[in-house]
Amino acid sequence: MIGRIAGRLEYRAADHVLIDVRGVGYVVYVSDRVLAQLPGPGEAVALYTELLVREDILQLFGFPTLVEKEWHRLLLTVQGIGAKASLAILGALGADGLSRAIAISDWSAVARAKGVGPKTAQRVVNELKDKAPSIMAMGAQPAAMPGHEADAVIDDAPADAPAPKPAKKAAKKKDEGNAAAQAEALSALGNLGYGLSEAAAAVAETAHEDPKADTAMLIRAALRKLAPKER
Repeated sequence: MIGRIAGRLEYRAADHVLIDVRGVGYVVYVSDRVLAQLPGPGEAVALYTELLVREDILQLFGFPTLVEKEWHRLLLTVQGIGAKASLAILGALGADGLSRAIAISDWSAVARAKGVGPKTAQRVVNELKDKAPSIMAMGAQPAAMPGHEADAVIDDAPADAPAPKPAKKAAKKKDEGNAAAQAEALSALGNLGYGLSEAAAAVAETAHEDPKADTAMLIRAALRKLAPKER
C-alpha cells in the first residue's frame, strides 16, 4: 500500500499530477482545490495517498492531510460515491466544509459538487452523520510531539514486590483523559462554526451525562444537542 508520496512535481494536468520519486514517476489524482494549492513544476511536494485497486487499473489519489484522506475513505463507503465523486465533494467543500455540512445536515452544500445529485448528497449526510465525529475528532487533535518515550511505564519491580496502589493516579489519568477529550471536542465544534459558549455548554453537558465518553462520542452527542429543534 502506498500511503504517502514525497518528491518533485514534474507536471500538472486537469485532474492529476506526476510526482517524481527518485526517478520513478507516480500519477496522482487530486481535487481541484488541492491542485490549486500545489506548487509549480520542479518544486518539492508531498501528498498522502489512497490506492484504488481494480481488475484493470491501479489509481493513486492524493490529499494534503490525513484528515482529508480519511474523509475520502469514509465517502467511499456511501452507495453511489466513487473516487471521482469523493474528490469532487472534497474539492467543492474541503475537509472543514464537509464536516460542517454533515454536522448541520446541509445536503445542498454537498450537492454543489460536480456530478453529485440531491439524492446522493442526502445519502452522504444521512449515512455519515454518525460516523463523521471520529474524523472531526481526528482533525481537532494536535500533532503528536516526538521525544515522549519517557511517558511509557516500565515495570522493573520484582515478582514478589507488593502491588502499588494506583487508585488515585488512575483517577487522575481518567480526569486528564476526559479533559483532553472535551478540549478536542470543543476545538472540533469551533472549527465547524459553533460559538464557544454554546459549544462548551453542549460538551460539558454531554461529559456530565457520560464521563467515559471519548472525543468522537462527545462530538456526536454535542452535535445532537446543538441541532436546531423542530417546531
